Amino acid sequence: MLSIKGLKKTYSNGVQAMDGITLDISEGMFGLLGPNGAGKSSLMRTLATLQDADEGTAFLNDIDILNDKESLRQVLGYLPQEFGTYPRVSALRMLDHFAVLKGIVNKGERKELVDHLLNEVNLWDARKTAVSTYSGGMKQRFGIAQALIGDPQLVIVDEPTAGLDPEERRRFHNLLAGIGTDTVIILSTHIVDDVSDLCSDMAIMGNGRILMNGEPNEVIGRLEGSVYSKIIERSELSEYESNYNVLFSTLTGGRTKMHIVSDSDPGNGFVSTPVSLEDVYFSTLRDHQINIAA
Repeated sequence: MLSIKGLKKTYSNGVQAMDGITLDISEGMFGLLGPNGAGKSSLMRTLATLQDADEGTAFLNDIDILNDKESLRQVLGYLPQEFGTYPRVSALRMLDHFAVLKGIVNKGERKELVDHLLNEVNLWDARKTAVSTYSGGMKQRFGIAQALIGDPQLVIVDEPTAGLDPEERRRFHNLLAGIGTDTVIILSTHIVDDVSDLCSDMAIMGNGRILMNGEPNEVIGRLEGSVYSKIIERSELSEYESNYNVLFSTLTGGRTKMHIVSDSDPGNGFVSTPVSLEDVYFSTLRDHQINIAA
């Protein structure tokens, strides 16, 4: 269990990245959704012991994350948004190096672990290739391999599928889904489908605060019967935005499909539509008047 209470962080430029964040996260996959600038990465960096909080507490079981960083690092797997690589150093050598840093000193044990991880992330055939030459998807798979060294109790992955093509994204999802259910796994992302596909529990974050949390099916149920859609001309969008509570619009067959939220049937050609997690996401941000950066 990861227990976070009252975390606050304000940077020297005056930006309040965390404003009293409180969450209890059980073992399994937890999705943290939010737009760019919501404070997700600040929370992830704090939990990964890369920065200090101004106030609050965070415990992983009996480990005091903020005050016993070394103990947390021994059971942490962390995949940041971007990570550096050494030129001309192969995946095999880099994973072996990371295993040494994690305290696995037995050479035979280390080799068995590294070989296993490279096979798990489907990089065995590229094991002798420099990681710096990998594609984006291959680098993310390598990142998961290094994050899983030492059977971590807490795994943090920060915006892992941004920029991946659909095939690599699906492959990455399968890797995450294969991590043991006795591990706390935090998936921080602005991509709704990542959470919808993978997570049994979630929260939505904005302006440094937790705006909503719960199980995906449960939070979807809160909007059941109140979401309507209609296909309109693109030129009509601003007019509809002035008259309805628009959640989002998307292109369908070259035309604009708009989702709105309404307590009653709005008529005017709108049809009731099944609620998705995307509807919940945009409805939550709208309720808290949080804009999504383009």
